[in-house]
Amino acid sequence: MSTEYYQQVIGRIYNEILPFHGKGKVADYIPALAEVNPMQFGIAVESLGGGTAMRGDAATCFSIQSISKVFTFAMVMSRVGEDIWKAVGREPSGNPFNSLVQLEHEKGIPRNPFINAGALVVTDRLMELYPRPKEAILDFVRSLCGNDDIYYDHQVAQSERDHADRNMALAHFIKSFGNIHNEVDALIDVYCHQCAISMNCVDLARSFLFLANRGVNPADGKRILTMSQAKRLGAIMATCGFYDESGDFAFRVGLPGKSGVGGGIVAYLPEKLSVAVWGPELNAYGNSLMGIEALERFTTDISSSIF
Repeated sequence: MSTEYYQQVIGRIYNEILPFHGKGKVADYIPALAEVNPMQFGIAVESLGGGTAMRGDAATCFSIQSISKVFTFAMVMSRVGEDIWKAVGREPSGNPFNSLVQLEHEKGIPRNPFINAGALVVTDRLMELYPRPKEAILDFVRSLCGNDDIYYDHQVAQSERDHADRNMALAHFIKSFGNIHNEVDALIDVYCHQCAISMNCVDLARSFLFLANRGVNPADGKRILTMSQAKRLGAIMATCGFYDESGDFAFRVGLPGKSGVGGGIVAYLPEKLSVAVWGPELNAYGNSLMGIEALERFTTDISSSIF
């Protein structure tokens, strides 16, 4: 399908979802996110065949938050392979993304890498693999989207660090089971920065093309993950990428993807495309309300999903 076709599709979708403005709520537990103008929405589609379709506020940068967990997990998985599953599980949690409940019963092994506890374990391992982890994360993301101007939003990072009590508690609790190796303060600093990466929909869509391309970055032909690893990462995204709304997202949209409380969602269709949306207003599960509405329409309109 051509770029023009996708442009027509997302143009219709953009107009259809404008009435959803005001039905969600921006994240307010991080003060810097509470200041974001809620009356924004963007969508971008990147095709493996080349070409970009975009509409609305697709060029406006925002804090990617938990979408960053895909990048850090890919970085660690590419280095340690199957050993990562000794530290973190691969099952849906069924609980909020920042819950401590399951860690007690499961002896410090988080249920999956996309809840906060699991992401902290992954970032802890990344810190052992890369001497300068914050720089390494930026370099990795820049290489995926082909944009050297990707940076951390330091205001957001500081705001998160100032309100990181729950994540500090998670990290200390996991560390008590021996599943976190670094000092908690240093870990939280890296974690808050990775969540504060600032990107727009176009860059986000491009950054997920390596997953649509079975683990190979189409920009330079470099293999990031093996085909098997890319498949497994996609499976975790499909089952765990949207907190305790993952099942409903699979039902409605039918793509592997990842959301963040900054209002971003990025998903991909294997061997075809990646699509990123941004709408700061969240639903009750912490996912972009307008984003999910748009993506459901997108896969319906193009008559294609992984199911």
